[in-house]
Amino acid sequence: MSNRSPGGLGILHKAHITAGPGFNRWRVPPASIAIHLCIGSVYAWSVFNPPLTRELGVIASSADDWSLASVVWIFSVAIVCLGLAAAFAGKWLEEVGPRMVGVVAALLWGGGFIVGSFGISSHQLWLVYLGYGVLGGCGLGLGYVSPVSTLIRWFPDRRGMATGMAIMGFGGGAMIAAPVKGWLLSLYQTAPTYLGTQDTLQTVVENGRVFAQTAQGQVEVVLASATQAAAFGGEAGAYAVGTGSTGAAQTFMTLGIVYFVVMILAAFQYRVPAKDWTPEGWTPKPAASGLVTQNDVHIDQALKTPQFWQLWVMLCFNVTAGIGVIGVAKTMMSEIFGSVMPLVATAAFASTYVLMISVFNMVGRFFWASASDYIGRKATYMFFFILGTALYLSIPYFASAAAANPSLIYLAGFYLATMLIFSMYGGGFATIPAYLADMFGTMHVGGIHGRLLTAWSTAGVLGPLAITSLRQMSVTSAVQDLAAKVDPAAFAAKFGAPVAQLDQLVAAKTVTIAKLMEIAPAGTLDPTPASTIPPCIAWRRCWRWPSLPTC
Repeated sequence: MSNRSPGGLGILHKAHITAGPGFNRWRVPPASIAIHLCIGSVYAWSVFNPPLTRELGVIASSADDWSLASVVWIFSVAIVCLGLAAAFAGKWLEEVGPRMVGVVAALLWGGGFIVGSFGISSHQLWLVYLGYGVLGGCGLGLGYVSPVSTLIRWFPDRRGMATGMAIMGFGGGAMIAAPVKGWLLSLYQTAPTYLGTQDTLQTVVENGRVFAQTAQGQVEVVLASATQAAAFGGEAGAYAVGTGSTGAAQTFMTLGIVYFVVMILAAFQYRVPAKDWTPEGWTPKPAASGLVTQNDVHIDQALKTPQFWQLWVMLCFNVTAGIGVIGVAKTMMSEIFGSVMPLVATAAFASTYVLMISVFNMVGRFFWASASDYIGRKATYMFFFILGTALYLSIPYFASAAAANPSLIYLAGFYLATMLIFSMYGGGFATIPAYLADMFGTMHVGGIHGRLLTAWSTAGVLGPLAITSLRQMSVTSAVQDLAAKVDPAAFAAKFGAPVAQLDQLVAAKTVTIAKLMEIAPAGTLDPTPASTIPPCIAWRRCWRWPSLPTC
């Protein structure tokens, strides 16, 4: 097979990007980190949850707005496509090199945002799934694997550090993306038309929807509380549905263009080392144990070994445990602690929480992967298992304790535990490629790593499915319990319909836990924190695989 790519794409082929003598290998990591910073913004997806679930109502969710469950699945589709694209593109990466793969990743990731922008502006959810989920997810997979095998070849003396650098940016993407997305959303958002307070308007409820009588006829409205209206500089009352903008469509368009430009520039910085190149003054040392192979195993043969599938299961448990929480991180912090500590756990605090998850995710990738060069891969994962078990068990304790007795101690404990968890979550991702190189050699590690990422695809479905399903069950139960405690007359006066229409009112988002608490009897405990704690969080202690394979 010829090493040249046909047509005008030859400049992208690996045959044309082989580094010459004297090339500084430290020029490659910045390009890898730049691409991963762009695609790593997927970890800040939860920032988009609030605006996408009130795209029509803007100031509050309207009946036709997308539900949180449907929006969270966009993130899941992106992760599924990430793993599938990485698996199928593994061999292609080894054939054409990282530059061509990086350019295609830029086209898909940036283009996915742009297609998603059109989906949001036209309120076509399937377009958002196609753009961000499918196209963008494929871009994620290609961008994720493109630097791994390259940096391992450039840094054979520090495989763990190399993979830590390659994947560090992915964990840190949200560190930049979270505040930038928040800033863009606030820049582009416009408040909907204010029609007046509820007691000054003639309203009617039809099939759970609220309509206000105006000079132009009946207009569907959302009834916003003072807190909801304050975010837009308005006041409590009725706002016309479909008259404002959350800024999500414009934010998607802006990010798509910026990510495309940055990733294209970074992809053109990729170089591959010449055959048999080694760092100056370095000679391979004999392995101290049987954990590091001196041979190269082909991709197809690696899939037939029990070691590969043991690592696959370990990674799947790892991601299942963390990815569902990442997708709803901001929502968790806001609803668990925001209701019991409103002056501390503000919206800004929740956004900062998402940012810090990214910081610890990023730092953990570099720290733990580098540490594994000295303490060994197996010892690193055993440490994750022991400490991770204790930390996971502490999360439901801190959340429940805060609901019963609001205290900064419980908030601090929850915060610290989750930060340490996500440092190890990121460290697990970053150490896996080095572990694979130890087991199967460096020649096909990019392709083998791509196949292993199908575990990420599987977990991308399992994690959010468990979180959203169990959360919805908890919320439904909480609403029904509160409605049973509320005086029927107060309920009818508040929502313009009897308790018998509860299901319709909930489906139309007219009735929520927060609004029921406004008319609940004095002393009623707010069930929001308890209904937000994922019931499956306790079993997440098993996300680390206790018995790692040996070579």
